[in-house]
Amino acid sequence: MFKACIVIPVYNHGEAMAKTLSEIQAYDLPCFIVNDASDAHCSQMLGKFNKQYDWITLKVHDKNKGKGGAVKTGLIAAFEAGFSHAIQVDADGQHNLNDIPNFLTQSQNKPDSLIIGSPLYDDSVPKHREYARYLTHVWVWINTLSFDIKDSMCGYRVYPLKQTVTLIHSVYLGNRMDFDVEVLVKSHWAHTSITSLATKVLYPEDGISHFQPLRDNILITCMHTRLFFGMLKRLPQILLGKFNGR
Repeated sequence: MFKACIVIPVYNHGEAMAKTLSEIQAYDLPCFIVNDASDAHCSQMLGKFNKQYDWITLKVHDKNKGKGGAVKTGLIAAFEAGFSHAIQVDADGQHNLNDIPNFLTQSQNKPDSLIIGSPLYDDSVPKHREYARYLTHVWVWINTLSFDIKDSMCGYRVYPLKQTVTLIHSVYLGNRMDFDVEVLVKSHWAHTSITSLATKVLYPEDGISHFQPLRDNILITCMHTRLFFGMLKRLPQILLGKFNGR
């Protein structure tokens, strides 16, 4: 049975969350919010939202684990609560939440597929981020030996929970900004189909980014290196799978 919910990792996005929650309320979907050890102000706001909306389940990290760690907590909680699919939405207002029905329709049509957003940017996107994303895409195409993953860094996606939670428990997946990319590559290696869906992405002028250039670029570089050698190890299997039409 198809049973979907929303998962939102939050770290000091209290003000933005008010707008996000007001927009998703219309879709009548249970929502798992993971407070990744936010400051007192944000934590207070999330606690208020949790009391205000009966469709919210709030999970709290005592120590900051990073975006990936928060997403994993939310996905596991959703699966254990009996949901079959979870829409991951960022808390900072970048995602066009009007596309939620489109993501749900795609997921219902392809319930075993991981549905990923393929961003359509406007002029608000910083050019240096756009170029850096493309470099990551190239490495992903190399590490999967395919173009199945159109955009590996967009956090707007629908996870089939059984496959994804099994993957979380069975392999290493990064806990910070490296998670979004690594979970896609390793899902692809596990033969989970990937479906892309075009969606508009905005960079709000007052948006808060928690990307730390030195730390996160080192993590992403280590991830690409780890995935590359993982790809070499799996190369015979990947080529055999392509030969067999997988």
